[in-house]
Amino acid sequence: MRTDYALYTVAIIFFIITGIVCLYQVEYRELWMVATAVLGLFFAGVGYTQRPKTTKRVTVEATQPATPATEVATATTTTVQEEKPSREGAEAKTLKLTDVKGIGTKRAEQLKAIGITEIEDLAKASAEDLASKLKVSPKTTGKWIEEAKKLLEKH
Repeated sequence: MRTDYALYTVAIIFFIITGIVCLYQVEYRELWMVATAVLGLFFAGVGYTQRPKTTKRVTVEATQPATPATEVATATTTTVQEEKPSREGAEAKTLKLTDVKGIGTKRAEQLKAIGITEIEDLAKASAEDLASKLKVSPKTTGKWIEEAKKLLEKH
């Protein structure tokens, strides 16, 4: 159960107690009403701060100006892609590094900086090498590699 839901539930309980105190004649009625209302607002506020954060994914595809080296690489890439079945080529384009659970845009940029530009590259990489280059635990990089392999199997 999410923490914010539990805190909202406690806040509702305090608001119910405030309503009950308001309806019945209780000794120190005003004190009870203020105290339970303040506690209800407090727990509602704490619950609000504990809610899961929504992140907006924005993907920006940068185009690079063509250089002689890029043109040569593009020419060789097209000949390799012609040998592959067209179905795999189309699906491979749809997979991104950010599709792997645990890899966001910043981590994808770090991976691209060390030469891993596609999910296929990640699936073939060594967990220990990645961990040392990115300065994260090999357990984490191992999970990324396994997730990349699963995504490739699905597509």
